[in-house]
Amino acid sequence: MGAQLAKQVERRKSVAAEKLALIELFEDSGDQFPGCDYRPADRKTWMSALGPANLRVHQIVWPGTHDSATDKIGIRFISRPFAQCQSCSVYRQLAGGARLLDIRVQKDCRVCHGILLTYAVDVVIRDVKQFLSETEHEIVVLEIRTEFGHEDPPDFDKYLVEQLGEHLIPQDSAVFGKTVAELLPRRVICVWKPRKSPAPKPGDPLWSGGFLKDHWIDTDLPKTKFENNLKRLSEQQPNASRKYFYRVENTVTPQPDNPVVCVRPVTRRIHGHGRLFIAQAVGRGIADRLQVFSTDFINDDFVDACVGLTHARIEGKVA
Repeated sequence: MGAQLAKQVERRKSVAAEKLALIELFEDSGDQFPGCDYRPADRKTWMSALGPANLRVHQIVWPGTHDSATDKIGIRFISRPFAQCQSCSVYRQLAGGARLLDIRVQKDCRVCHGILLTYAVDVVIRDVKQFLSETEHEIVVLEIRTEFGHEDPPDFDKYLVEQLGEHLIPQDSAVFGKTVAELLPRRVICVWKPRKSPAPKPGDPLWSGGFLKDHWIDTDLPKTKFENNLKRLSEQQPNASRKYFYRVENTVTPQPDNPVVCVRPVTRRIHGHGRLFIAQAVGRGIADRLQVFSTDFINDDFVDACVGLTHARIEGKVA
């Protein structure tokens, strides 16, 4: 009992020290970067405002949401705090500026996060289609994967093509060098990551998992995650020469050996440091590798930071 208590005390000290380290980094270096003062007039149509003919896929900093469809997961006040990573619907995320979605499913076509379930994936597809119907030039990356420990939904690739067919941008590595205007009227890059079912092939309407990569580190320590994200980002090729999306997740994960296991208070340790991360990437000369930037509980400031860096790239102020 005493050893366990001592361990918890040390864990709390480690968390506090790492939170302080990020605050001190901000105080020493600031969170300014080219485009940081840019604010889109309407986050719902920010790609349109930047100019579809001027905006290449590899130039975009895609604001993403982690575990996107968890706003109503589990039972409210009981199990939901342990798995909820977003507080609004997929439609509201897209209307608020998010452009990459992370959806986890299980064999019954319900969205899940670990063992907890929520609504059917039909709700996600409906929200995506509603957003597309209300906009003209916005491109969405829709990642759907079978959650770890679950089985693939049967014939799910056929379902996705049936639901999104006219909107789907076929799998083609040349897409990364094209402008948004060249992709229109198709506007969805759908990455399907099954666990056992066959993966999509080149030319298929869906994209295989190799086109969206990341390096996830399972930690609740914010400075550890922050620095690991920068290290892994530095190992990537520049966006202009890379033929896949690379995602950085501005999140930390509750750990079972820590008394705080609800998502929101844990992820809050790093949540407010999105701009600091971009500033550090610029300062360390690796901002040309930042492409997908995802977060829990996405907000306007996070979207604006991503759009601001995208705008600076178009203006030639940063690589």
